[in-house]
Amino acid sequence: MGRVSAKVRPPAVAGQFYTRHPERLHDQVQKFMAAAPPYAGSRPKAVIAPHAGYVYSGAVAGIAFAAAQNASPKPSRVVVLGPAHYVPFRGIAAPRSDAFETPLGRVPLDTAALSGLGDLPYVSVDDAPHAPEHAIEVELPFLQVLLQDFVLVPLVVGDAKPEEVGEVLARLWGEDDSLIVISSDLSHYHAYATAQRLDAATAAAIEKAQWADLGAQDACGYLPIAGLLREATQRNLTAQRLALRNSGDTAGDRARVVGYGAWAFG
Repeated sequence: MGRVSAKVRPPAVAGQFYTRHPERLHDQVQKFMAAAPPYAGSRPKAVIAPHAGYVYSGAVAGIAFAAAQNASPKPSRVVVLGPAHYVPFRGIAAPRSDAFETPLGRVPLDTAALSGLGDLPYVSVDDAPHAPEHAIEVELPFLQVLLQDFVLVPLVVGDAKPEEVGEVLARLWGEDDSLIVISSDLSHYHAYATAQRLDAATAAAIEKAQWADLGAQDACGYLPIAGLLREATQRNLTAQRLALRNSGDTAGDRARVVGYGAWAFG
């Protein structure tokens, strides 16, 4: 028997990380993507995008997602992996939900794809890491404006191995119908010049696919990034840098900044 009613994961950070007003949110996201420089690379299979409040990282996220706006055909499924900021756990967590909601509406989940991960011992079904988590949520309005109609595979990565993340991505890779989004900020709370130096080194590691060199001090989503780098290398995909900035470039002072980067893999 089918489910009687959908279980929806409501937005946790609307009104904090981004506006809760649908029209303003749509316009803001559209402007972020419209302001992105032209993307000259091949059709991206995956992107890395930041996940801070839009006033800080929205412009960089817009650059990441704008790289996929001319893809043909448009992806109909998006796999989003982000780190766990609030609930510590071992492995990778899939939600029990049928849909995730933002002020722009509901995004249905690809429940069959999520169920297909059930035999992996490090993948659990657990709403607790998802409920407060912003890393996936803040990417969704960009995807809703970009694609309008798609299904979502959201996974929160806890204490997992890059090899485990890579195996999950291999199962979910799909064809041109699927886009992979890795949600991550870079260095946290250093002075501006220090952050520039640290983030430049992280960017170089990403672009050289040196996944084993990445650690928690480099990016909060270093494990999802490392898993993507492993799988992308096996598929002969390379990272193209689209943007590298920090909150000192966008909003706030330069005494304690957070780094943001955008990459496309094609």
